Amino acid sequence: MADLPDDVELGGLLAQMQQLQASVARAEAEASARHVVGTAAGGAVSVRASGELSFDSVEIDPSVVDPSDVALLEDLVLAAVRDAAAKLTAMRREAMGGAVQSAIEGLFAAGVEPPEDPPGPGELPD
Repeated sequence: MADLPDDVELGGLLAQMQQLQASVARAEAEASARHVVGTAAGGAVSVRASGELSFDSVEIDPSVVDPSDVALLEDLVLAAVRDAAAKLTAMRREAMGGAVQSAIEGLFAAGVEPPEDPPGPGELPD
């Protein structure tokens, strides 16, 4: 673990970490309160999902219902669910990224230097 510069107080650093926790909790709550709609076939099939990752409703335009081609309808519903899931992931990533970015900027402003060569995904720090 890297040593902190002499002018950085541990109490201040802990307070900033608590602010980060609070920011992340707020971002999660805001994301959970939002909804997205995933669509397929130009909106003929839509799936509504909450930020809590629960799927609330499915709407299907009768024009895409063909009793002789149930597989097409299944594919359209699946495509709408995947679209909703992708939108939820992007929304949550955006919400979390903003909270974390603000906290990181606050840490660097307090005198904590970023690592010169941070580890990549899946790598362990030295």
